[in-house]
Amino acid sequence: MSSNPKPLAESEEEQQQLVTPWEVSAKQGGKIDYDKLIDQFGCQRLDQSLIDRVQRLTNRPPHVFLRRGVFFAHRDFNDILDAYERGDKFYLYTGRGPSSEALHLGHLVPFMFTKYLQDAFKVPLVIQLTDDEKCMWKNLSVEESQRLARENAKDIIACGFDISRTFIFSDFDFVGGAFYRNMVKVSKCVTCNKVVGIFGFTGEDHIGKYSFPPVQAVPSFPSSFPHLFSGKENLRCLIPCAIDQDPYFRMTRDVAPRIGYNKPSLIESTFFPALQGETGKMNASDPNSAIYVTDTATNIKNKINKYAFSGGQDTIENQRKFGANIEVDIPIKYLGFFLDDDAELEHISTEYGAGRMLTGEVKKRLIEVLTELVERHRRARAAVTDERIPLAISLGVKLLQVETLFAVATLRLGTLNQKDPHSEKVKRFLQLFRDGGRVLGVASDGETQ
Repeated sequence: MSSNPKPLAESEEEQQQLVTPWEVSAKQGGKIDYDKLIDQFGCQRLDQSLIDRVQRLTNRPPHVFLRRGVFFAHRDFNDILDAYERGDKFYLYTGRGPSSEALHLGHLVPFMFTKYLQDAFKVPLVIQLTDDEKCMWKNLSVEESQRLARENAKDIIACGFDISRTFIFSDFDFVGGAFYRNMVKVSKCVTCNKVVGIFGFTGEDHIGKYSFPPVQAVPSFPSSFPHLFSGKENLRCLIPCAIDQDPYFRMTRDVAPRIGYNKPSLIESTFFPALQGETGKMNASDPNSAIYVTDTATNIKNKINKYAFSGGQDTIENQRKFGANIEVDIPIKYLGFFLDDDAELEHISTEYGAGRMLTGEVKKRLIEVLTELVERHRRARAAVTDERIPLAISLGVKLLQVETLFAVATLRLGTLNQKDPHSEKVKRFLQLFRDGGRVLGVASDGETQ
């Protein structure tokens, strides 16, 4: 395995496969070559021995995304498992750039997998909403970026994370204090030339783009969250994400030892294909390229039947004779993500590939699976009231205020007494802290439960 990433544009062949946090395109409109991407980025393939080890350590079956290679690459995932086996905890960090009102199924993939990791390992989780990034890259107003963050937060909460171990924050609301101090430390270690080499920025890009990478980097460090991880500065971090986010964390891992921190570990996924074919990741500007969590059962049925690229033959006679090319068939690809039953998926793939099943039958099964998934998500999202969102996103700011720090310190030092002029204020704060903690995942002493 290669340990050192190659330059982003090493050859004409690699130039034709472009993978950045903002753009993904395959060579001549084909499929992404993930083996070449591993070699180019310098990460490692996730092999069966690591998957078996996850099963052994968690005493539960590996997630479907592990079993079927959706999460296929990693950086130092073995170190996380080593630490866990020694009895040391770690925390999870993932995020979402809120550029649209509703999530599509591809957006759900990292959150579904992160929920599995949280449940399996019983560890804390921080979720970053990069509303500042989308404000700068998508030319959205600050207010619109914040609104989209709140809407996306509802979908994230609906994924069912353990709220006693989860902290969701938006950059516009949270950045400051220890988080900002770590941003400055990272910024001092990364030259403009380095940023250009990693991200491909040009002289025409505004300085906001150059300044953003440290914002996404520092949630990798527990000291960025003193209200969660006070006294746990050596806690390891695992980041589940799509592989297009790798450039951010290559930079982070390069800087971390220079500022005295552990390198974050990553576990990285392939891209969820568009309905029209497996040529990269979906285009959010084309609503017919994806299934959204707001789609009705009728929408889902129409999109699958009309737009899902089929590897089946053009006539029933030819399908019976030649069978389908399941390597390019999008309904089979989607079932590979969301049909949990391995035996059923194998049966469908075999029968369809041999011509004993027709395209319409495969699409019918996919429609059933996706309709159930989206309806379940819609019900969960409806239970997320607007009243929960300000707590989930904004209370973190209050936790960093001087009175907050005083209150927590007072409680820990055992100095709270009835004669203390601040005691009533502290008590009122602590009640708010406890109430908010049920949403934020913060225990009443300010540490993650």
